[in-house]
Amino acid sequence: MAITDNLEKLLAAGQDNAMVRFGLGNAYLQQQEYAQAIEHLRAALAHDRHYSAAWKLYAKALAAAGLDGEAIAAYQDGIAIAEAKGDIQAAKEMKVFLKRLTKPTSG
Repeated sequence: MAITDNLEKLLAAGQDNAMVRFGLGNAYLQQQEYAQAIEHLRAALAHDRHYSAAWKLYAKALAAAGLDGEAIAAYQDGIAIAEAKGDIQAAKEMKVFLKRLTKPTSG
């Protein structure tokens, strides 16, 4: 049974929280099911707006889905939140991804 099946069962049983939603978002992102990943990561952030890892994956899913403008905004929000709570590593990682996303392409 896939991890998504297990987590979807937890969600259906009423265990709707940031960790379950993060797990689903991460699993769907790995399966390249970006719309579902975005939906669950957005829900994880609705449960816990200060969840740095969720911001990072949320922005990554948006970028993978081709929603660069939304991804840039999510990285910026995530960086600000991570820095405010002292999550320096997450902020550094998001800054790297943001820089790559905003880097002009040559040619």
